[in-house]
Amino acid sequence: MDEKDKITEEETSMEADNTEETLDKKAEETKETEDTNSDNAEGNDAEEEVSEDPVEKLQKEVEVLKDKYLRSVAEFDNYRKRTLKEKSDLILNGSVTAVKAILPILDDIERALTNGKDTEDANVLREGMELIYKKFESTLTSLGVKKIETEGVEFNTDYHNAVAMVPGMGEDKKGKIIDCIQTGYTLNDKVIRHAKVAVGD
Repeated sequence: MDEKDKITEEETSMEADNTEETLDKKAEETKETEDTNSDNAEGNDAEEEVSEDPVEKLQKEVEVLKDKYLRSVAEFDNYRKRTLKEKSDLILNGSVTAVKAILPILDDIERALTNGKDTEDANVLREGMELIYKKFESTLTSLGVKKIETEGVEFNTDYHNAVAMVPGMGEDKKGKIIDCIQTGYTLNDKVIRHAKVAVGD
């Protein structure tokens, strides 16, 4: 082989090596591009997942709050119904205690009427009526009923109702109660009937 052929063969070999290196470089660049695109795609998916997470979180919070609200509404509705029922029961049966306390007095009055037919002694009847009256007064006191004081006290529109003015009673009797025409009563310190009185003028 002459020198010229040898140089040509070496040049051809070098060109082949350069071509292989170029192809290898292009293959590596292509692979890097693909990897970069793949990473970008994964990053985009991750960003989409991150962007969806707050919405899902808020939706869950809304569901929890909605459940709490519905439970609160249901509990309040049950409370309202129970309260209405208790009020209606009080209205219907609130007087049971008073009636039960008064029934023994009614029994005493019936016995007094029955026994009164067998006696003509007025004193016995009077004593029986006084006992029944005291028992009745004691029962009313136990129920919270009290008489409104009128004897020798100042006239008070909160408790008294003046039905007559009595002139000429003197300065010391002016504005004071002279006589009680009808007794007034309070129930647990609330006036249920004003006392009808005559007041000095």
